[in-house]
Amino acid sequence: MEQQQQNNEISLYEILKNVRDWYAYLLLQWKKIIIIGFIGALLGVGYSILKKPIYTARLTFALEDGKSSGGLGGALGLASTFGIDVGSSGGNIFVGANLNELFKSRLMVERTLLQPVLQDGKTISLAERFIQINKWRKNWEKKSNLAKLTFDPLADRKKFTRTQDSILGEIYKSLVEGSLTVGQKEKKIDIITMEVKSKDELFAKDFCLTLAKEVSEFYVNTKTKKSQENLKILTKQTDSIRGELNAAITGVAIANDNTFNLNPALNVRRTPSARRQVDVQANTAILTELIKQSELAKVTLRKETPLIQGIDKPILPLENNKIRKSTGFLGGGFLFGFLAIIFLSIKKIYF
Repeated sequence: MEQQQQNNEISLYEILKNVRDWYAYLLLQWKKIIIIGFIGALLGVGYSILKKPIYTARLTFALEDGKSSGGLGGALGLASTFGIDVGSSGGNIFVGANLNELFKSRLMVERTLLQPVLQDGKTISLAERFIQINKWRKNWEKKSNLAKLTFDPLADRKKFTRTQDSILGEIYKSLVEGSLTVGQKEKKIDIITMEVKSKDELFAKDFCLTLAKEVSEFYVNTKTKKSQENLKILTKQTDSIRGELNAAITGVAIANDNTFNLNPALNVRRTPSARRQVDVQANTAILTELIKQSELAKVTLRKETPLIQGIDKPILPLENNKIRKSTGFLGGGFLFGFLAIIFLSIKKIYF
């Protein structure tokens, strides 16, 4: 028992002695540590100057609920009970994870890349802006099939060559994998955040806003497609019946003129007028019903609100990860100083 206690005391004494020796050794090497730390500080300042900042454009928006339609839903349900089809929304196709994937889909990203933006007084596409930012054209100068390759604003995607498809695919891959993120910060909150990161501040902002606009328009067109088609058909039918009714009313007037002061005994000649009156009554009833359906269809179409209800939009200057010179100086100094201490400690132990 006493021997074990004595061994513990010796071990503790040796540890303290080694710590003092190590501390004394580092004090003797203080010049080396300071010099290495100063070199690291200078390198940190240089890194902060040379490193290009990454700008982040952030847009937040709320999702449309679409579940509660209040009194309107009751009215539309009552209309359906009587056999009146006023159309319906596109359902919940693009909600939650589906919506996130819609933002990252190649269709939406490519549509966004072909939208026009102003740069130095010239109108170019976002795809051209991306190529300029990443200096791809310098690598294309010696390639004949790429040297004259351009992406004009609002170009017809169907007429693109295989090479253009390939380049656009590379741009899409680069953006989705390293620049574009879409998701909910918290599962309980139905607010989605979209972030676009880029070395170019204006590109990050323009791409973020344009992508949100393209997705919003695509969603609204998809969601209201059935209602729009239904309203279009009803409008065409209403115009057709209105024309028939006007023709029938004119026919009644003409028939009455032809039978003016007609002998009451000659009832056969009054037949065209009676037929026209039946047409007027029938077309009036049909037109009345079509107008009802058209108005309900218009209400249905108006109730389809855009999916993206913008909350916060990217505003210049954008958030960036630029390292300050003071941060680079202190960070580089501490890092290299720490590494110098480790290197000298290893050297003392093993060499």
